[in-house]
Amino acid sequence: MSRDTKGESQHSQQSQGTSSSSSSAAQSYSQSSSSGSGTLSSLDTVPVQDLASIPEDVEMDEQAPQPWGRLWALGKGFVNHDCINEQYEFGRDKHCDYTFDRPIINQMERYKTYSKKHFRIFREAVSGLSIVAYIEDLSGNGTFLNKQLIGRGNKMPLTNNAEIALSLPSNKVFVFTDLLVDDQSVYPKEFRDQYIMSKTIGSGACGEVKLAFEKLTCKKVAVKIISKRSFRMNSASLNNSFSADTEIEILKKISHPCIIKIENFFDTDDCFYIVLELMEGGELFDRVLSNSRLKESTAKLYFYQMLLAVQYLHENGVIHRDLKLENVLLSSTNHECLIKITDFGQSKILGETLLMKTLCGTPTYLAPEVLNTAGTAGYSSAVDLWSLGVILFVCLGGYPPFSESNNKMPLKDQITGGHYTFISDAWKNVSHTALDLVKKLLVVDPEKRLTIKEALGHPWVQDDDMKRTAEKLMYDVTHPMPPPSQTVVCRKRSHDADSEASTSSSFETTTPHEKRAKK
Repeated sequence: MSRDTKGESQHSQQSQGTSSSSSSAAQSYSQSSSSGSGTLSSLDTVPVQDLASIPEDVEMDEQAPQPWGRLWALGKGFVNHDCINEQYEFGRDKHCDYTFDRPIINQMERYKTYSKKHFRIFREAVSGLSIVAYIEDLSGNGTFLNKQLIGRGNKMPLTNNAEIALSLPSNKVFVFTDLLVDDQSVYPKEFRDQYIMSKTIGSGACGEVKLAFEKLTCKKVAVKIISKRSFRMNSASLNNSFSADTEIEILKKISHPCIIKIENFFDTDDCFYIVLELMEGGELFDRVLSNSRLKESTAKLYFYQMLLAVQYLHENGVIHRDLKLENVLLSSTNHECLIKITDFGQSKILGETLLMKTLCGTPTYLAPEVLNTAGTAGYSSAVDLWSLGVILFVCLGGYPPFSESNNKMPLKDQITGGHYTFISDAWKNVSHTALDLVKKLLVVDPEKRLTIKEALGHPWVQDDDMKRTAEKLMYDVTHPMPPPSQTVVCRKRSHDADSEASTSSSFETTTPHEKRAKK
């Protein structure tokens, strides 16, 4: 309200100033007319204050300058920043143009590693022909551009979609958008009206995944772009009739805290744009790779959530068919975090035959029955249990059970024969019950392989503390009714999913926690 009042006051002052200048001009014109003709002009009889025109030129001259760049906040507690001036300093010092001394940020342990003046963004002319944006490192603890250390006193060109990290290359706090570069026009207008596309964060056989920001809320999302041309080519090579529409329909119907949620969808002549919730922790593949292997307790927490997600899919007639480490996403970098299964690009809802007759998937995760029949005889949901066994093997052992790098035996023979080895050094600290579950999942005969219900009943998964942790992550049971000002992601997603999942009566949209609450 005060801002509006102030604005009205300023507008009033501007109008008065304009009126005054117009009055002077009118009087001057009047005097010249009178002296020139010896008679009064008809213009002189009109009151001067009524001659003030709409100050169109003044408003154009005083239009707010447009930003040349924007920093989208990635780090917790950071806020977006528009670059209008020629330079900005960032740091803990409150006198910086952008201070890190903000609530949330200044309470983090990492805040101590930020310098009073950590980095500077500025623009300068190059050869007098063009203006280039730069970032200069002012900190002894390091400023990173796209994971590369700039170095104190050094500068690097700040290009479109570049990521800025502080103190550690993994501590990403901003992504830079060059607003003078028109790279948005390649996307459909209906998409541009709601989102701003940013950098590529992943790629696959039929397209790529990009980071994007919702315009109204600045919320970060992931956008999966599927090229229709590539998709048709790949599908043809696999001799199947799969359509990308299948992925959309499945994602719209399912509602589970451990399965990625679709937020929007755009269909153009060339591409599908699937807007998905963004998982900040990245892929499970990278987590395992960076740690060589997971602690058994962490692997159990993640695997239990995977089992629940796959159980939900199977109960609703859906076989994933492409379960792998890369398709398991993590909500954060914390060891205790929510996981979500993604990429249903090769899923199908079972028909009357309850079998699928299409061959697909990642070779190292493919079940023996798929390779033995080349997809001609059909196969059941047991293929997902085999893939889960491979995932668990890698999480606990740190290496894949089947590999093309094995020169002694072709990959197909390794899988179809169930030939894998437990290397003693890698498995010496893994419990016998964990090994037993791996063995019972990697059974060549699908009829003798554990079912999803049997896997959930295995002794290794009977850990009450782990289950309580998982339930807290999935349903936030400690705060089931948060106040309006607080955002609890899992609860909100479950409600959002209800409206979208209602299109199919075969999909159960009430979560187990909600069932208990109703009772």
